[in-house]
Amino acid sequence: MRVVFALVLIAGIGLAGFAVFMAQSYMEDMSAERDRLLAAQAASPPMVDVVVVQKDKAYGQVLNKEDVKWMRWQQDSVPTGAFVRDASSFPEGKVQAGDTLFPEGVPDRFVITSMMQFEPLLVHKVTNPGEDAGLTSRLSKGMRAFAIRVDVSSGVSGFLRPGDRVDVYWNGSSAGGEGRGSITKLIETSMKLIAVDQIADTARTTPVIARTVTVEASPQQVAKLTQAQSSGKLSLSLVGAEDDTVAEVSQVDQRSLLGIVEQAPVVVEEKRVCTTKIRRGAEVIVQEIPCPQ
Repeated sequence: MRVVFALVLIAGIGLAGFAVFMAQSYMEDMSAERDRLLAAQAASPPMVDVVVVQKDKAYGQVLNKEDVKWMRWQQDSVPTGAFVRDASSFPEGKVQAGDTLFPEGVPDRFVITSMMQFEPLLVHKVTNPGEDAGLTSRLSKGMRAFAIRVDVSSGVSGFLRPGDRVDVYWNGSSAGGEGRGSITKLIETSMKLIAVDQIADTARTTPVIARTVTVEASPQQVAKLTQAQSSGKLSLSLVGAEDDTVAEVSQVDQRSLLGIVEQAPVVVEEKRVCTTKIRRGAEVIVQEIPCPQ
């Protein structure tokens, strides 16, 4: 009996020691894993809370609190104009305060640029609270909207979309009696389109044969385009998306188009003739004499 008791006691002590050993190993592994996670967290870039849309949103749709949520975002990758929870760690004007996105008692916002699910919400993709999703929300400060009449040929065959940039050419008759016929001149470069007909959605990709396009212009440019449109025909030339070159001022008339070189008129010097009158009685004779120097 004593032998059995001794064996049971020894087995119990062995199992207890093994359990302690396993528990100690588990705790050491957990501590090592915790240290690795803390080190990885310390080495990772700081994160911030950014407002994202929870579902796809199209141009003109209403945006309210139920359409957005907070999402953790890497701080050094937050796009300009995003809404964040704490804007104090960003340069002034780079981001917007997310807690003022939907003030209490203020009407909802409208979408002016299509967005995909979980895309960060940017200030230039939505209107101000209660503001309509029209052209006024697309204009920069101090700029105006100006409509240009176009057709298939002058409107780049319908491939113009809101957000594109165009050069504007004027074609009309030359003034001042120069005898050069019609001329074509580049009058404005890299103007931004904000609408094609009544379409202002920048996400639209299908071609539209437009009758008018609306450009963003300064008041001085509006006056210039108005005069040009009333005195001739305006044509548009599409500028590449990544093209940042400034087009040079160019003018083409019929002579330069055909390669005709305008020659200066030949001046023929007339021979100088000097005469004198001689009276012989009742007769008056005109006689040529050498001209004085």
